[in-house]
Amino acid sequence: MRIHVVDHPLVAHKLTTLRDQRTDSPTFRRLADELVTLLAYEATRDVRTSEVEITTPVSPTTGVRLSHPRPLVVPILRAGLGMLDGMVRLLPTAEVGFLGMVRDEETLQASTYATRMPDDLSGRQVYVLDPMLATGGTLVAAIETLMERGADDVTAICLLAAPEGVATMERALAGHPVTVVTAAVDERLNEHGYIVPGLGDAGDRMYGTVG
Repeated sequence: MRIHVVDHPLVAHKLTTLRDQRTDSPTFRRLADELVTLLAYEATRDVRTSEVEITTPVSPTTGVRLSHPRPLVVPILRAGLGMLDGMVRLLPTAEVGFLGMVRDEETLQASTYATRMPDDLSGRQVYVLDPMLATGGTLVAAIETLMERGADDVTAICLLAAPEGVATMERALAGHPVTVVTAAVDERLNEHGYIVPGLGDAGDRMYGTVG
């Protein structure tokens, strides 16, 4: 497994505003969308392409286009859905699947409640969207599901990560072609499994709380 922390002033600037508790939900959604596009630029550096012959207004030339099968983008519901627009803006021809997962707040274990993606992912590059890599349980479960279906190259895009979550993924996915791209690795998890200093609950901050 490989982790890539994107070191860029614009990434740090947008992340700082996302962390600020005074940032309202509309602003949070907009900035998360912009930040995901910046992270996606780095995450897709190794996207598979094939050569194609085209003719410009001046002469024939050789270019590249995304290879088949197309990449698959999989947001983990619900908070990952807020990252989808920023990702497909950069990869508009990618296909989109959905994976609904929920974390038990007492055991911190993840369980799947909805799946909407191809049964056969053989030979596919998959980009998983999950705002927070906290304990790592949800992301490990999601990636294992994708690999069980044949995905051979998985990149997870996270706004933030915790050292504990990174360590969990390294133990569970050692030797697998998995990359994590994130804006920062924070200090630690607190006793409730939240990233410190973090930015709070990403889903609640994107969409508000539902009573």
